[in-house]
Amino acid sequence: MLYQAFLIKYGEIGVKGKNRHIFEDTLVSQIGNALKPVDGEFTVRKENGRIYVEARGEYDYDEAVEALSCVFGIVGICPVVLTEDEGFEELAKAVVNYVGSEFPENELCFTFKVVTRRARKNYPMESMEVSAAIGEKLLEAYPQLRVDVHSPQLMIHIEIRNKINIYSRTIPGPGGMPVGTAGRAMLLLSGGIDSPVAGYMIAKRGVKIDAVYFHAPPYTSERAKQKVVDLARIVAKYAGPIRLHIINFTEIQLYIYDKCPHDQLTIIMRRYMMKLAEHFAHEDEDLGLITGESIGQVASQTMQSLAVTNEVCTMPVYRPLIGFDKQDIIDLSQKIGTYETSILPFEDCCTIFVAKHPVTKPNLKSIYKSETHLTEKIDELMQEAIETAETIRVEQMG
Repeated sequence: MLYQAFLIKYGEIGVKGKNRHIFEDTLVSQIGNALKPVDGEFTVRKENGRIYVEARGEYDYDEAVEALSCVFGIVGICPVVLTEDEGFEELAKAVVNYVGSEFPENELCFTFKVVTRRARKNYPMESMEVSAAIGEKLLEAYPQLRVDVHSPQLMIHIEIRNKINIYSRTIPGPGGMPVGTAGRAMLLLSGGIDSPVAGYMIAKRGVKIDAVYFHAPPYTSERAKQKVVDLARIVAKYAGPIRLHIINFTEIQLYIYDKCPHDQLTIIMRRYMMKLAEHFAHEDEDLGLITGESIGQVASQTMQSLAVTNEVCTMPVYRPLIGFDKQDIIDLSQKIGTYETSILPFEDCCTIFVAKHPVTKPNLKSIYKSETHLTEKIDELMQEAIETAETIRVEQMG
């Protein structure tokens, strides 16, 4: 196989100053975890501001690239040929062989440029000299090629380090920061389109995710529950294993439905969901809550509704989709692979008990007044929901 290694490029990590090594080490660890399901054995190592993934023997190239493409913190994946420094002539042969192996003979008719970076300053030739001399060797070997230093179709990179790196392709990574470098938070995960995308977005900034799902049997089925577990598995592909708390919310919903004005149902139910989510967030030592809300998308997501919902929380509530249009969210859900699962026709507990004409500008004093009707049993029902919650560890789909 041509490529026995990948050069991993990162972005923001490079400007982290004295803390840079912490982010690099976390990224190395996340890469190692991502490659565990891949067919093959790999070594991940740091070397002078670079991260390398080296295969020990045969491996599944496509699986490896797919796994690396889901690791937050990576901005580029470069399949690289690593060669020993055995003099310029051997380097030239390696580059000529690389180009010949990378492209079929009938495709060797493009423009190119050689860019050399001499990280090891004791190399006997200057970077510009190496680039010019390698360019000559390529033109001798493949006369149909042409040099274009301004807008080449192929950029051939040579990095002179402990080993010499030869590469020409950069496969885009997801960017962001390595998961685990920014604390952890609790995601309110439903079976809809929005919340899995919100989890993805917050994980991209380095946040480790836990999740809660509110189940309402018999109004929601076991298939609805499985749908949420499946969504968590897809998000875990990017965010790592997720601790998912499944909370039986049926009795609380029925009690609110029986005691409170129906135009306030969604808001009041949402407030009690936030209270329960915050309870488990404290248990899991999370630093905040995450929701998939976007301003104005539905009645419970107006500015007034969000303010009333926030009022029950002592933790900060992070809403990474707050300014997204619905189509923006759909596009991202399709990109990360959650969309097809999200649109499966299994209702979650929110949609079952939605009012025909929900209040869009709730008044906090009015909500307080309505919630006084719940005082007889609500604390007991909340405690029961906490005690009967099911917690599972969700791994990525294999």
